[in-house]
Amino acid sequence: MHPSLNIAIRAARSAGKLLLRYSDRLDQIQVETKSRNDFVSEMDRAAEATIIQELRSRFPDHAIMAEESGEQGGNSDFQWIIDPLDGTTNYLHGFPQFSVSIALRYKGVLECGVVYDPLREELFTAARGQGAKLNDRKLRVANRLSLEGALIGTGFPFRDQRHIDAYLGMFKAMTLATAGIRRPGSAALDLAYVAAGRTDGFWEIGLSPWDCAAGAILILEAGGMITDFAGGNRYLDTGNMIAGNARVHRAMLELITPFLTEPLRM
Repeated sequence: MHPSLNIAIRAARSAGKLLLRYSDRLDQIQVETKSRNDFVSEMDRAAEATIIQELRSRFPDHAIMAEESGEQGGNSDFQWIIDPLDGTTNYLHGFPQFSVSIALRYKGVLECGVVYDPLREELFTAARGQGAKLNDRKLRVANRLSLEGALIGTGFPFRDQRHIDAYLGMFKAMTLATAGIRRPGSAALDLAYVAAGRTDGFWEIGLSPWDCAAGAILILEAGGMITDFAGGNRYLDTGNMIAGNARVHRAMLELITPFLTEPLRM
C-alpha cells in the first residue's frame, strides 16, 4: 500500500466518525452561507481540522488545499486536497449521501486518494499504479459498450448558474440517450461509484479540486477515463469533467460537445 494512503485512511475515518457523532443533532449545528446555495457548517470545519491534524502529525511540511481553510504550506511538492464533508447540504437535511474526500498529489500528479462514506462504512481507496479498492475488493469500471442502457451520474451547477442553459441541454441529450440520470449530491461519491461500476459514467460543470481529486484517481486506477470537456487532463483546473470507460467516455463527450458554445469556466 502507498505509504501515504494509510495516513489518509486514518484521517478520513476520524473525520467520518465525527460527522456521524453529530448526525442525530442536526438542529444544533451552526450553519453559515458562503454564497448562494453554498453552505458551511461547524461540522465541515471540525472534520477538516481533524483531517489536517492527522496529516500534519505525519507530514508537517506538506502543502494542503482544503475547502474551508484554503491553501497552506505552498512551497512543498506534495499537496493534500481535502473535502471534509462533500455533500454538506445533504448532511444538514439528514439526506444519507455524503462523504469525506482526501487526495495527495506530487508535482501536480495524483498519487493516492480516499473517499469514505461513513454511513455505509464504504472506504474507496486508490494509489497510483496500485489499482483501486472498495474496502478489500478490487474495483473496475463497468464494461458497457455504449450509452444505451447506461446509468449516468451528474451534478447540477447549483452555486453558479451562468451555464444552466448549456447544462440543461446536456441533461436532455443524456436523458434521451441513456437508461437514466442520477444526481445524489456528493461528487466524490459519484466518482467513486463510477470506479466501482455502479454507474457507467459521470459529468459535471464547475467542480472544485477538493470535490473530485480523490474520485479522479479512483477512476483512473479502476481502468476508466476522466477528462475535461476538451478531452484533456485539465479537469482539476477547469472543474468540468467527463468520466467513464473509454467507450462511454467517448460517447458522452460527443453528446456534450454541441453545447459547448463558450468556455465553461466557473
